[in-house]
Amino acid sequence: MTGLDEKLEENLDEKPAHRNGRIAKTLMVQGTASDVGKSWIVAALCRIFAQDGLRTAPFKSQNMSNNAYVTVDGKEIGRAQGMQADACGIMATTDMNPILLKPTKEMSSQVVVHGKPLREYEAREYRESYLPTAGRIVREALGRLRGEYDIVVMEGAGSPAEINLKDRDIVNMRMAAWADAPVILAADIDRGGVFASIVGTLELLEPEERDRIRGFIINKFRGDVSLLKPGLDWLEERTGKPVLGVLPFLPGLALEDEDSLSLSNAFRFNSAGQSNTESDKLDVAVIGLPRIANFTDADPLRCEPDVRLRIVQRPEEWGKPDIVILPGSKNTAEDLAWLRDQGLADCLKSHLAGGGRAAGICGGYEMLGHRLLDPDGVESDRKVTEGLGFFPFEVLFNDIKRTVRVEGNAYLWGNNGAGKGSAAARCLPINGYEIHMGSMHPLNDELIQPFRIRECGSSSLELSPEGACTSDGRLWGTFVHGILHNDDFRRAWLNEARADKGLAPLSAGHPFQERRQASFDRLAAHAREHLNLPLIYKIAGLESGEGNRDGSAIS
Repeated sequence: MTGLDEKLEENLDEKPAHRNGRIAKTLMVQGTASDVGKSWIVAALCRIFAQDGLRTAPFKSQNMSNNAYVTVDGKEIGRAQGMQADACGIMATTDMNPILLKPTKEMSSQVVVHGKPLREYEAREYRESYLPTAGRIVREALGRLRGEYDIVVMEGAGSPAEINLKDRDIVNMRMAAWADAPVILAADIDRGGVFASIVGTLELLEPEERDRIRGFIINKFRGDVSLLKPGLDWLEERTGKPVLGVLPFLPGLALEDEDSLSLSNAFRFNSAGQSNTESDKLDVAVIGLPRIANFTDADPLRCEPDVRLRIVQRPEEWGKPDIVILPGSKNTAEDLAWLRDQGLADCLKSHLAGGGRAAGICGGYEMLGHRLLDPDGVESDRKVTEGLGFFPFEVLFNDIKRTVRVEGNAYLWGNNGAGKGSAAARCLPINGYEIHMGSMHPLNDELIQPFRIRECGSSSLELSPEGACTSDGRLWGTFVHGILHNDDFRRAWLNEARADKGLAPLSAGHPFQERRQASFDRLAAHAREHLNLPLIYKIAGLESGEGNRDGSAIS
């Protein structure tokens, strides 16, 4: 046992208490690399086990992502674990992702522990001084989950074969050993070299780690699987381990990706803004900030039939968008400097001067004001940063992070340029969540605030003004993440842009949340068809058909 392991053993119960006198089974999905589809495979297994009547929970000990999810009690976890909890049909808790690392600079991250920011760590300092504490925290969190559920489906991070990180690992093979979890290794065939990645990963593992891997899932396959069979046979003979399934590429799921590595899958890239080749489509450009956060705010637009969604990172990609979205950022001042350096700030100003529409969400909203003030270096080393100057407010960063779920109303002004208080303004219900360390301070009383919100579950009925907009409604900003997940608001906003183009309005389509639940079921059905589920049940130590004991299966 290493010194780190000895420290992690301190003050840990031997076994967590379970409501039925037993602890939950565990099953872990690790990958040969980042972005091979681990999160969606875990979500699929979570949905399947829950459908089969097993009380199921997801778990990832340590996540690195700026794409966060806010739990019902106002805590912050990785977006993927929130999504996986939804697949299970349960409320997400911080035990499902007790450590969240949110990169702020090239070599440092904000460390979020059980949903609340602890402090910012440089990578080496975190690795050398905090990992023993982090290891204890994640083991205790897993123990609590195993006391409440029948099975915990665990997710690894990156690759288990990063030999420079293995000696202080708390998220891959050491975590699997602590949980005594069998491991399924996932690999992405779409990027090529799938057999080399699997065999190479096994070669770099210790013998006991290699023994813990019970089989492989090959993900994102395109083509005739019979042509792959000789390679599958070779892999099984070479490794002595089964291929548990080949999952064909599955497009069109209304589910969140884990982090910005998946942006290329989430958006239709285009180098010159020519994605809008059909006159009845709205060209929506999302500015691809280097430190983009909660990019899933734009996810509902992917499901709209009249929207072409793309990401823009250079002026030559700008084209002629109908709508521009300035998304969240983990380092607003640095990303604003990047925006100017790239020439995209000028593109945005020209777009708005020409009658275009735009929206800023969280960090993107903060950029739209007069200035950013960060005297204590909470988010960056820039003490004062001039904003884009569209709205009369300044943003002050402080140590208090606001993480809450909110509800309320949005007032959307009509296409004819009606101003504040006009009969053309419509009141639409909204809900979402906030994650930010900046507070907005108006500089005069001319600021139009189109949203009225309160914390979900608040005993007060009073709604507070929030956000900002121009008098014609063509530019607005808000701290509320998930604003575009509100179907009526999203469709009303898109219809304003349609009117700009002389197009008739569309009615709100299938509710996004219903599409999302249907996507979970579609993902589970896809996995049932292509995975060897009886063997996966056996690997997990479960009886196939053990479910439906208490009628709690998700329909």
